[in-house]
Amino acid sequence: MKTERRSILKKLFTSIAGVAGLGTVANAADSAPEKEVGNVTTLQDVPLFSGHTKFNNMVFIAGKGAHFEGDITAHTKHVLDELEKELIAAGSSMSKVLKCSVFLNDLNDYKAMNAAYKGRFGNKPPVRTTVAVYGGVPGNSLVEIDCIAYI
Repeated sequence: MKTERRSILKKLFTSIAGVAGLGTVANAADSAPEKEVGNVTTLQDVPLFSGHTKFNNMVFIAGKGAHFEGDITAHTKHVLDELEKELIAAGSSMSKVLKCSVFLNDLNDYKAMNAAYKGRFGNKPPVRTTVAVYGGVPGNSLVEIDCIAYI
């Protein structure tokens, strides 16, 4: 009878702890999520960076640039198209983006970049930081954009 009561109390406590979000350290360690990566770029057969990283229901998209001749409008459209492809590959979408960082080669391109950027994230656009990069964006791109989204 005493053992049965302990068993019932243990089940009850475990149930309450689960609802309250409490758990044992061992259970937390056993179920700790691992990050997933996609589109890994290598340098001399050594992984350098990932196009995206997923953790729980979050996805982090690496900065995308436009490495061709063109103006800020063409570069911005290309970069946003590349971000969208990476988001879809990671199981997300432009409408699920929470945060963007925009890196401009020249702050004078801000207005034209905004015109190309406008409307790409739906009616509820993400928060955004925009800066001009001292020394320029790598790879001669006029703009680079990264983002954080949910799945």
